[in-house]
Amino acid sequence: MSRPEGFGEAEVQDAARRPRGPRRALGRLRRTLLAGLVAAAVVVPVSAAASPDVPAPAPAAVSESAPAPVLYAAHLADLAEAARMAQDAGRTGRAAKLRAMEAGGTARFLAFDGRGRGRAVEVFGDVDGADRVTVLVPGSDTTLDTYQRFRAGALALQQRLQAEHPRSAVVAWLGYDTPGTVSTTVLTTDRADRGAGELGPFLARLAQRTAPEARLSLLCHSYGSVVCARTPTGPKVTDMVLFGSPGTGSGSAADLPTGARVWAGRGGADWVGHVPHVRLGGIGFGTDPVDPAFGARVFAAGPGGHSDYLKPGTASLDSLARIVLGTADTTAAATALPEVPRA
Repeated sequence: MSRPEGFGEAEVQDAARRPRGPRRALGRLRRTLLAGLVAAAVVVPVSAAASPDVPAPAPAAVSESAPAPVLYAAHLADLAEAARMAQDAGRTGRAAKLRAMEAGGTARFLAFDGRGRGRAVEVFGDVDGADRVTVLVPGSDTTLDTYQRFRAGALALQQRLQAEHPRSAVVAWLGYDTPGTVSTTVLTTDRADRGAGELGPFLARLAQRTAPEARLSLLCHSYGSVVCARTPTGPKVTDMVLFGSPGTGSGSAADLPTGARVWAGRGGADWVGHVPHVRLGGIGFGTDPVDPAFGARVFAAGPGGHSDYLKPGTASLDSLARIVLGTADTTAAATALPEVPRA
């Protein structure tokens, strides 16, 4: 590796003499995370930032236990009204994104809140009649302004599942305030703890409305894996899958508040592999979930990057579908870290 630009021989020698230990590890964590966040910021447009001042109606006063057609109609009406209010306020960008979410009036939402960064819980398939139900939990910077990329992954997974098992449904759960990719909140578990407080009750309500024989799977991307790993799950949740994960804040899969099988995967080009997996002073998330020491079942994630796990035709999408359908190898323990190219 070449000498970093702007560093002379003296600086390099001085760096080599610096003591190892918690202080150095914490400094390395901060520098590496900052580098990753800056790199991610190049991918996430500034225009995708939250719009807390966009007007929107209060969520429809309808229970999530109501019949699905009632829920879908109420939240679709809310969505249309939020788009109208945003347009009238001159927020044409948000209005256009909300109209895209309507999907020509065919979208089905179990929950919707157009205020601020926004919340949305969208259903693909027949969630009441399915016997394989998947809940997708997104990572940082997923808001109503960036919702389409999250939705595309959920739709790709649903199409892949239904090609093999028609009684499948996918729920895209944007049910918490995700942290910004370039922010201090993305380095701690605070948002994840709040998200877990929302996700746990949602899973309980979902379990009540699904078929008695239904199996629920949690698929958790990036910071969403921190949320899932801090969420108590009921007996219907049979699998928890952490992918593109920076860690969970826990030392092992056995420490997670779930009886589900815990899986982990990381694409070969995922930048999160460069993040030091330590936790110091409330910063960082600890053991790498694909490390054998964590104790998760590692699945093949292919050569893709941080945003590629749910792309059609990828090895990662195939692996995720097999886990959901129950055809993956459930006896495989974590055996090796995936290779991540080094600079």
